[in-house]
Amino acid sequence: MSSSVEKYNKRGLQASYVSTVIGISLVLFMIGIVLGGIMALESVQKQAKENLQGDLFFKAELNEADIKQIEQELKTWPEFKEVYFVSPERALEEFSGLNEDTREIKAIFDGENIFPPNIGYKPNVEFATKEGMKQIKAKLLDSYPQELDEVNYDEASVDTVNLGFKQFALLFLIVAALLIIVAVAMINNTIRLSLYSKRFTIKTMQMVGATAKFIRRPFLIQAIMQGIVSAVIGMALVMSLFYIIDRMLETIEISFQIEMFAILFLFITGLGVIITWISTWFALNKYLRMKLDDLY
Repeated sequence: MSSSVEKYNKRGLQASYVSTVIGISLVLFMIGIVLGGIMALESVQKQAKENLQGDLFFKAELNEADIKQIEQELKTWPEFKEVYFVSPERALEEFSGLNEDTREIKAIFDGENIFPPNIGYKPNVEFATKEGMKQIKAKLLDSYPQELDEVNYDEASVDTVNLGFKQFALLFLIVAALLIIVAVAMINNTIRLSLYSKRFTIKTMQMVGATAKFIRRPFLIQAIMQGIVSAVIGMALVMSLFYIIDRMLETIEISFQIEMFAILFLFITGLGVIITWISTWFALNKYLRMKLDDLY
């Protein structure tokens, strides 16, 4: 009979430990999603900035050889990630959007291609801002005053890429802060419920002469282990989710560096350990101060 009761109690403790770890893991998983989303947002913003582009239009008397010479010079500038020559044929295709439309456009102008050769460019990330693009434009006009007719880029796209991502980042940070508050409350409640089932064990140890430090030690160690295990599970779920999203989104590549994953894992682990340790400490103190009659 005693062995069956012991097995039952052991199963109950194991179930309580597993349910506590699962609960904490899910909370840390949600926090990891938001924090990982902030990091992923930086990667997406970098790609969006690198895809910004501008065009250089030259005066009519400049021939293709001169324009290609300028192209080679611009490739040495630190402001540019990419500089490419746009032939009249390519300009016509980009304007029409579809290759079959080029014949119709040429027909309108008696078979002539009215698009002059030009140069396209994409800025480096540090220059893909409103001020950076203005600096590039001013430098180009100062360097080639006799050759350039116009420097053109979409200012609205530059504003959207920079301001839009800042707003998203702020939103993610607000959500992360709220989730951390909720996490503290939920994990604290989970720990309290877990220790509630052990309140008589705690009081029995205290009644036979065990010190508060001796009683706390195994529970605090268990709390630390719960935080670490929960963080590992939560981080594994986060990595799996971002891997799936990266595979599903073909147009956007979400790139994570090992350092980013390490920082995220350390933060989640630290958060899990701190919250479980503090919650366990206060819950234990509560039961250590309670009288035996109050435990019922």
